[in-house]
Amino acid sequence: MLEIADELYALPLGEFTPARDARAKALKGGDHAGLAGPVKALRKPSLAAWVLNLFARRAGEQVEQVLAVGAALREAQAGMSGPELRELTKQRRQLTAAITTQARSLAREEGVKVTPAVADQVEATLTAAMVSAACGEAVSSGLLVVALSTTGVDEDADRATALAAVAVPAALGHVAVPREAAAPARPDLRVVPDPDAGEKAREAAQDAVDEAEEAVEQARAAHDEAAADVEQLRARQLQIEAEIDELKRRIAELEETYDEVDDELGDAEAVREEAHDTLEHATAERDAAAAVLAGLS
Repeated sequence: MLEIADELYALPLGEFTPARDARAKALKGGDHAGLAGPVKALRKPSLAAWVLNLFARRAGEQVEQVLAVGAALREAQAGMSGPELRELTKQRRQLTAAITTQARSLAREEGVKVTPAVADQVEATLTAAMVSAACGEAVSSGLLVVALSTTGVDEDADRATALAAVAVPAALGHVAVPREAAAPARPDLRVVPDPDAGEKAREAAQDAVDEAEEAVEQARAAHDEAAADVEQLRARQLQIEAEIDELKRRIAELEETYDEVDDELGDAEAVREEAHDTLEHATAERDAAAAVLAGLS
C-alpha cells in the first residue's frame, strides 16, 4: 500500500484522481483485491501539499538539511534568552522563505502556478517541519494530503496532526522515493481514433463532478465551522455584556453607599469634635477643682 501511495502522490496533480481510480479498479480483479478500497479512498492532495511532495522528491537532500537544521534549533532554543529566540525565529523564517521560493520554482517547471496564499501554506508547513519532528517526517514522506501548521509545543498533538495530514499512517518514517523531472514528450503526429473516447470523457466528467462535490463539502464544513465559531463568540460577547452591566449596577450601588457613608462620616466627625471640646472643658474644670483642693490642704 505504501509503495502504491508513493507512486500515486509522485504524479502531476491533474493525473492523481484518474490514476488512483484506475489502480483501484485494476486491484479488484487481482491477488490484492483487498487493497482496492484503501487505494480508492486515497485523498487527492491539496495544491500546497502537492508542491511539498514534489519538492520532497526532487530536492530530498535539501529537505533533509531543513529537518536537520530544525532539529538543531529545537535543541538549542531550550536555554536561549528572549533576544536570542527572536533571532532564531528570524533565521528560521529566512530559511523557510528561501525553500518556499525553490518549491514554487519546481512547481512552475511543472506548469503549476503557486499563488501567494498557497505559498504561505507551503511556508507554514516547512516551519511546522522545523519545529516538530513528527511534522518533519510527514514532509519528508512525500505523502502529504494537506498543509501543516503547529507551534511544536505538544509532541503528542503534533504527531496526531502529522498523521491526519498524510495519505497513510505508515508515511511517518517513510522517505519519498526521489524522482527526476519527466523528459518532454515527443509530439505524436499520428491521429488514431480512440474507440473509448466517449467513455473516457464521461469518466473524466464524473471525476470532475466528484472533485467538485468534495470541494463543496469541504467548503460547507469550513463554513459550518466558521458559523459555529461566530455563534460561540456572539454568545460569549453577550455574556460579557451582561457581566459588564452587572458590574456597572454594582458600581452604582457602591457609589451610592459611599455617598451615604461619607455623609455619616461627616456627621460622626462633627460629633467627635464636639465630644473632644466637652472632654477638654471637663478636664480643665477637674484640674482647677483639684488645685483648689490642694491649696486648702
